Amino acid sequence: MRPYYKLIRPKQWIKNLFVAAPLVFSKELFDAGAFLLTLTAMIGFCLTASAVYIINDITDVEADRAHPEKRTRPLAAGTISPGKARLLSVGFLVATALLVIEMDLRYVVILAVYFLMNLAYSIKLKEIVLLDVFMIAGGFMLRVLAGAYAIDVRVSSWIVLCTLFISLFLGFAKRRGELILSQQSGSGPERKVLLLYRVAFIDQMLTIAAAGTVISYALYTVAPRTIEVFGTEKMIYTTVFVIYGIFRYLYLIHMTNSTENPTTAVTSDAPIIVTVLLWIVACVTLIYSGGQIPYISK
Repeated sequence: MRPYYKLIRPKQWIKNLFVAAPLVFSKELFDAGAFLLTLTAMIGFCLTASAVYIINDITDVEADRAHPEKRTRPLAAGTISPGKARLLSVGFLVATALLVIEMDLRYVVILAVYFLMNLAYSIKLKEIVLLDVFMIAGGFMLRVLAGAYAIDVRVSSWIVLCTLFISLFLGFAKRRGELILSQQSGSGPERKVLLLYRVAFIDQMLTIAAAGTVISYALYTVAPRTIEVFGTEKMIYTTVFVIYGIFRYLYLIHMTNSTENPTTAVTSDAPIIVTVLLWIVACVTLIYSGGQIPYISK
């Protein structure tokens, strides 16, 4: 079963935690009904994402065989046949349809758009400079919107904007890592679009995306509606975790080669893991206590 486990990439499912953002920031985290709907919505995205990964591996099989790391993927290595991979992809899509058939129609539409957008990405759009990264960012924004529609709550425009910037940041970091790796190996990039990028240009995009992430998040924490809903002005203090996380990731980008895969970098770097956990604890505490924390609220 190991080749099939590698094929569906469950480690990448961590990205679908963005679906839960509206649950937390709408103060519905401890509502059993909303929690179950969000969990179902996340599972729907996990199944759909795995179907997309399989399709992407099928279309990229020749390029993956030339990649120093991706050549070990099941399809590139020949441990799973394309026919079985297609059958598994269809199975995931059928399971997704059965799972979400009774969900809010808006969520279902968003999920369908996510699949079609990624299908277009796998077939052609990944070869178009800049648009390839914006397609990845669009997937994260759809996750946030889907999470809001699943539990029928309003999502802040600032959160959507912040999601756009952070996903652009991670997307360009991934492209930079791939470009550096191809230069070091001397084998040439396995992605055609990498021929249109330069490290200096990507570094400029990273700076813009990092600044956009920090500014949009900070503005969200002090927005009048945020203060009104949460009953506290102290959310601004959580910005320090966002800034440190961004700085730490920039350090990894420039000092290591671990950012070719953002998921691996985020889940393997202890400082980033601790920062994310502290940010989550701080946000949940402030949101659900109305900022009334002993020794801080006085």
